[in-house]
Amino acid sequence: MAFLDLVKQRYSCRSYQEKSVEQEKLGYVMECVRFAPSAVNKQPWIFRIVKDAANKAKLQECYNREWFATAPMYIICSILHDEEWVRADGKHHGDIDIAIAVEHLCLAATEQGLATCWVCNFDVQKCKQLFAIADNEEPAVLIPIGYAADEPKEKKRKEIEEITK
Repeated sequence: MAFLDLVKQRYSCRSYQEKSVEQEKLGYVMECVRFAPSAVNKQPWIFRIVKDAANKAKLQECYNREWFATAPMYIICSILHDEEWVRADGKHHGDIDIAIAVEHLCLAATEQGLATCWVCNFDVQKCKQLFAIADNEEPAVLIPIGYAADEPKEKKRKEIEEITK
């Protein structure tokens, strides 16, 4: 599949089938994540795979939405602040690095016939507490992942002239 076709196919899925994600597909997706670039190749991240019912219920407490609960599994994508590169002017690059890695995750999942959605509006402190996450680690994004039970809506995108100078 051409890259542009893959990018156009990816969307924010908000309804999932009960079908489990095959381990080989998850492994492929995470291998793509492993090769995501990061500032100074620091790779300041950790990805927690959440599949079992007890931990899924905990994560649903952090983002209590009906659609979110339909996902067969989740990935907690965290920045390791003590490992992130800091530019000379003090700019921390962990947010940028995790965003690159998460988009690798989402595109690889799409290529494998899976669906995802970026979730950033969740209770970070509750997530840290429920999963005993250390102070240096910041859960930045939750990714529900599975087989879509909905259809993508039309993507409204700015024209190319509006985003280039």
